[in-house]
Amino acid sequence: MSDRRYPDAVDVAIVGSGPTGAAYARILSEEAPGLTIAMFEVGPTVSEPAGSHVKNIVDPDARAAAQRRSEGPGAGEATLNSPRAVAEGARRARPGTFLLPDGDFATSGDGLPLAAMSSNVGGMGAHWTAACPRPGASERIGFLDDTGELDRLLDEGERLLGVTTHAFDTAPFGDLLRERLAAAVDEGRTPAARVQRMPLAVHRRDDGALVWSGSDVVLGDVTRANPHFELLDETLVTRVVQDSEGHRVSGVEVRDLRTGDTHLVRARFVVVAADAMRTPQLLWASGIRPDALGRYLNDQSQVVFAARITGIEDSVDGTAAAAGGALSESSGVSWVPFTDELPFHGQVMQLDASPIPLADDDPVIPGSIVGLGLFCAKEIRRDDRLEFADDALDAYGLPAIRVHYALTERDRAVIDRARREIVRLGEAVGAPLDDHPFQLPLGASLHYQGTTRMGETDDGTSVCGPESEVWGVEGLFVAGNNVIPTSTACNPTLTSVALAVKGARAIATRAVSAH
Repeated sequence: MSDRRYPDAVDVAIVGSGPTGAAYARILSEEAPGLTIAMFEVGPTVSEPAGSHVKNIVDPDARAAAQRRSEGPGAGEATLNSPRAVAEGARRARPGTFLLPDGDFATSGDGLPLAAMSSNVGGMGAHWTAACPRPGASERIGFLDDTGELDRLLDEGERLLGVTTHAFDTAPFGDLLRERLAAAVDEGRTPAARVQRMPLAVHRRDDGALVWSGSDVVLGDVTRANPHFELLDETLVTRVVQDSEGHRVSGVEVRDLRTGDTHLVRARFVVVAADAMRTPQLLWASGIRPDALGRYLNDQSQVVFAARITGIEDSVDGTAAAAGGALSESSGVSWVPFTDELPFHGQVMQLDASPIPLADDDPVIPGSIVGLGLFCAKEIRRDDRLEFADDALDAYGLPAIRVHYALTERDRAVIDRARREIVRLGEAVGAPLDDHPFQLPLGASLHYQGTTRMGETDDGTSVCGPESEVWGVEGLFVAGNNVIPTSTACNPTLTSVALAVKGARAIATRAVSAH
């Protein structure tokens, strides 16, 4: 039995503890420190400090246990950590995540067979690859870009996430790898769109080890030290509560998963940051149903390939340092940015480089094995959507989610083009290790977007305005990748955190002026 107490009332209730929910808590703690904030997370605390990346856990058994505790209703089911196994058709989640139930993932079209989520403090920020590229060209949000505001918000996002391009400066062959990729793709590109180091949310601990950033980094010491901030895990938010006229939020209804008890927590502002599947689900369950809710669903089709850097045999002395459970110094991540002419985003990873032989007589040179991935931009369609059942409930007792999603002819042409391009990049790197590129099943990107998309005006094609406040419901904000309105190919977390900064500042300004 739990003896914890839920607050009767707070200024701000945040649903979800991933990077965007954490960004709201951080900005509010910095800019309006007198506000009371309660953050509710359906999953347990699985790492220390709360919200930290589970791959920073050195002990492999403890790391696996943290991942299992993050898998919600999927805990105990078999998982796969190999892109190759996923590409070959195994319908299993990656460690730390769980899939939509079989039968619900595709009710029309191609569906999203690998649509997955996490339930834990830190959300997917406890499991992600920490890539934080800036959007480019048509990925950018025009009505925020015209005044330069988008880049200022992205600067803040990088600050909160602890983004650097220097995490792997010592990785062997990184410069050579980028030189070869650049020779293949840089001609005619602007400087920002040329091959470069991938911006990563990675930092170095006091003991010198490289570790991934998670929501713990976004929250920061200022939030943890804020006496007006409280994080309540294993708490399901079942409903966003509105006033009698339905024009303003008045709080949230929550269920303590440890006891089953329900509570009403009054709030002046509510931020729903529960991921691209569960944020629109909660709004639907609350009777908040803008016309665009759940629509314009955007996944990123992913093509992968592998190659070995050649011509380096005489330049090697010694082997790589062990990764020690965190990140190998011989890892490295390079970036081939999105362009409108080549509408995919390239993530090129030098795999953790302990010298594991490919064959008995073929030792791997640390840093020489390269995994290439191209994420493809999707044609945005209103009919790509989530449907919320009125006659079925999910494992949490909320309306079951069904996916309607289909690739267009244009999407398939982009994927075919990405297949050809990734082979060309592999050959530029050195010797391809695959006979052909693999397309991962839809949903494998975990980069779902658009289901509560932002718009400049309330014209029926968006759920929220430029400050992420839901149209027609004062005080209700949404956060996450689901807010991004454009067709993107790049990893979306930096953009969604940047948009959360804008929303949090709007709450801070309004709340302080009201006092």
